[in-house]
Amino acid sequence: MNVRRSAAVLAAVAVFGSAAAPAAFAQSASPSPSAALPSGLYGDADPKFDGVFRQSYALLAQDSAGVKPAAKSIDWLTGQQCASGGFAAYRADASEPCDSKTMVDSNMTASAVQALAALGGQDKTVKKSVGWLKSVQNQDGGWGYSPGLPSDANSTGIVIGALAATGEKPEGVKAQSGKTPYSALPALSMSCGKDGGAFGLADMKSGKLAPNADATAAGVLGAHGKGLVVDPAKKAAATPQCEKADTAEQAASNGTGYLLKTLAASDDHLMSSMPGAKNMPDLGNTADSVLALAAAGQPEQAEKSAEWLAKNSADWAKKSGPAAYAQLIFAARASGLDPRDFGGADLVKQLNATGPAPQSAEKAADEKKDSDDDGGLSIWWIIGVGMVAGIGIGFLYSGNKKKQQL
Repeated sequence: MNVRRSAAVLAAVAVFGSAAAPAAFAQSASPSPSAALPSGLYGDADPKFDGVFRQSYALLAQDSAGVKPAAKSIDWLTGQQCASGGFAAYRADASEPCDSKTMVDSNMTASAVQALAALGGQDKTVKKSVGWLKSVQNQDGGWGYSPGLPSDANSTGIVIGALAATGEKPEGVKAQSGKTPYSALPALSMSCGKDGGAFGLADMKSGKLAPNADATAAGVLGAHGKGLVVDPAKKAAATPQCEKADTAEQAASNGTGYLLKTLAASDDHLMSSMPGAKNMPDLGNTADSVLALAAAGQPEQAEKSAEWLAKNSADWAKKSGPAAYAQLIFAARASGLDPRDFGGADLVKQLNATGPAPQSAEKAADEKKDSDDDGGLSIWWIIGVGMVAGIGIGFLYSGNKKKQQL
């Protein structure tokens, strides 16, 4: 099992204790028959921990592939925003105002910002969310998973991506201390010795940083000022040399070297570091590494890892749902591969099938219905385009015990 924000959640667990872990690592279960899911939501698994996250990924991936999402799927996402501008994982009744028990966080908010900024027409919603993100920036210049938590590479990286998506210059977003996100990243990186220059994840017991591939991918991506939609590298960069990380640029170079060595040592993919996982490939974090390597100008390894994903990701994506398809679409784009022919699979078509039919498909279905009503022909086969498929992804989001006043 993989979850894009696993490192950020583990950082939260490290602060609040292991009681949060079961929720954080649970696979989303199917909702009970009495808990009908919103018609605009992607995936049919329980959205309690990942609703906004998987929706944001799905919409952004569709947009990156030239697909215009259904209006109701966009409306569902914007409707999840709290008055403060922050987003929680899922609000079953969005008509109820957020309160101190609503656990908004940087990761959900930043992923929603990236999607809505790309789609356009949501300036007010995006501006409010960016304002909230700025309001919860830590004094070291970075972000934690939830307000009040120490900065971590995953959260800081995805927020940088959100800022860049809106035209903000991350280096200009300063805390009261005067520090920026690029001030925080070097402190989240590890030494060049036994740690290999990786970005670190806080250990659950000691709170000390330990090398982590997903945190490294997020840190490298953030240090390059990139979000989830990354174009293929046009020119190969020099082989990274690990040196003391006094700057975000050097921390990114060190992290890139760590990813290159780690991927090369395990047949171009990452292995899971989740508790209890043994000899289990980590497909989602491998996809994240493809984005980071493309951003860092390492097209050769990015393509090798994407090709490994093309050969080995079908079952994982089918079981995991819309966010997994989205991750693969991002990786395909970043490596120069075709997301509509990814190991023989049309990722875009598979993603579309997990939620409402895109606007172009909706229009085609309406036109066909009008025609068939005149001629008396059956059009039920077209309706299948909009059927929900996939079981969703159990993105490990645990709650923050710290209450927030919105």
